[in-house]
Amino acid sequence: MRTYFVPTFVAAMAVAGAASAQTMATVSTDLNVRSGPGVQHGVIGAIGTGGEVSVLGCIDSANWCQISGNGLEGWAYGDYLNVKAGDEVVSLYPNRETVGVTIIEAPVEDPTTGQDAAVGGLGGAAMGALIGGPIGAVAGLAIGGATGAAAAEEPTTEVTTYVTSNAVDPIYLDGEVVLGAGIPENVTIYEIPDQPDYRYAQINGQTVLVDPNDRQITYIYR
Repeated sequence: MRTYFVPTFVAAMAVAGAASAQTMATVSTDLNVRSGPGVQHGVIGAIGTGGEVSVLGCIDSANWCQISGNGLEGWAYGDYLNVKAGDEVVSLYPNRETVGVTIIEAPVEDPTTGQDAAVGGLGGAAMGALIGGPIGAVAGLAIGGATGAAAAEEPTTEVTTYVTSNAVDPIYLDGEVVLGAGIPENVTIYEIPDQPDYRYAQINGQTVLVDPNDRQITYIYR
């Protein structure tokens, strides 16, 4: 039997071809990467605004895509991934068929570890969906119409000490925790003593600061 060796440059071309078959995307805001497709899964890191990721595929029935980038491999919320569609830059998930992203099956999960179980186990409540946020390339109106948020202003030590020392009831909302996303009116946001410009809450496993006037997330503790 004769043995054939593939030249190094041929192997490299094959690897490059496999990589190019994946969909490349950039993130439209600082974006959580989670260990699984859902807010019940822990955050394993974040990709900064404008960061590039490789999209391995998206679940057709849920707005979650499996991604790899910046040393992270996990799941990200598809509305906050930007891709090229012809001459336009668009949000990935609503345009997944046009873009031709690979459709993948959701991982099979233990029914005792899903979002409903997480909510019950943590004493939280599922109360609707986050509103808006910087959706896609131009902060569109996909789920509520909020515009893109400016860079987060670092809170004072006093604010951070208070919110990290005074836990509140966890709340689970559809959508991802991002700057500029709005908190529904039926969700309680909590006061911080002597800090009229801030409220806070625990949303989808993360403590966030909220503007009391428009109820938009202004800072995320990661």
